[in-house]
Amino acid sequence: YGGIDGSVTTFAVVSGVVGAHLSPTIILILGVANLVGDGFSMAASNYSGTRTERQEKEALRAQESRHIDADAAGEREEVRQIFSAKGFSGQSLEAAVEIVTADRDRWIGFMLSEEYGLPVQIHSPWKAAFSTFNAFLLCGAVPLVPFALRSPHALTVSMTCTLVVFFAIGSIKSRWLVVSWWKAGLETLVIGGLAALLAYVAGVFLKNV
Repeated sequence: YGGIDGSVTTFAVVSGVVGAHLSPTIILILGVANLVGDGFSMAASNYSGTRTERQEKEALRAQESRHIDADAAGEREEVRQIFSAKGFSGQSLEAAVEIVTADRDRWIGFMLSEEYGLPVQIHSPWKAAFSTFNAFLLCGAVPLVPFALRSPHALTVSMTCTLVVFFAIGSIKSRWLVVSWWKAGLETLVIGGLAALLAYVAGVFLKNV
């Protein structure tokens, strides 16, 4: 998602500046500023969100631990009700409850997952931020390369390369979705293309302001 955001926003900046008929130097300045500023902003947001998730999980873990200490029988009954709702009954139900509650960490982890819907594992906030920032920079730099190389057909090359990146990112995203690679690729390509078109139109409209 960092890669998608990087390529979409940077190419939108490029399209807007081209639409306003500004120089390649301005395109590079605004594009790089967008890369660094927006990339850091997205990475910081990802860091903050992931860190908050971890803090919430630790707070709920401590809360569940206190509940077990205060009323183990009541907490065990909650486990029983959860398994019962899943279709367990009789000996199977009691065996499942016994297995979960036999280990305190497993018991708490089960309650966090089933009662609060928390994921089993939450990634490191620093790793999340670093990955987001790198993906943003890598994919977001693609639209700027032709202008940095002073290509005589910089806009055409930039557009072609960026659309390829849009499609590639969408296709890769399909690995985590129940959708075909080409549909996911086309969806991302259309979204990115619309963002660029809107920015271009805005640049054309405002160039004489």
